[in-house]
Amino acid sequence: MLPRRTLLAVAAVLDVARLGRANPLPAKSLAARHDLAPRQFETLLQALVRADILKSLRGPHGGYALARERRRISLGDIARALEPAKARAAASRSGKAGLLEAVVIPAVNQATAAFLQKLDATSLEALYRQAEHLDIAVGSPVEGDFNI
Repeated sequence: MLPRRTLLAVAAVLDVARLGRANPLPAKSLAARHDLAPRQFETLLQALVRADILKSLRGPHGGYALARERRRISLGDIARALEPAKARAAASRSGKAGLLEAVVIPAVNQATAAFLQKLDATSLEALYRQAEHLDIAVGSPVEGDFNI
């Protein structure tokens, strides 16, 4: 149900929670952990920063860290952070109602709201504890490089 981009965002935030407790994680490190180009991953991370899920720290030891406590970040927060503004605007347009506007969009909006409510009930803390319980290897973050 969730786009791959949103699933990657959840995994990235979980990586930051698990690996970035002592030091922020560089975007390059996060991208490498998910086999993506850093530039491609950076836009996803910046959307999470704008939503106050991650914070970006600059400098040679910079990277990304959680902006809030794990228990205060829900999967719904992450999904909403990546929802394009155009999609929200298109869904809320009014005007001459055809089948799409009068029947399909309201039904999908209702289902989406219920789905987001379920995602809101799942915190990053719950995923963190599940990963620990399953003893999923954290691995070591890929070290960032800093050139002057």
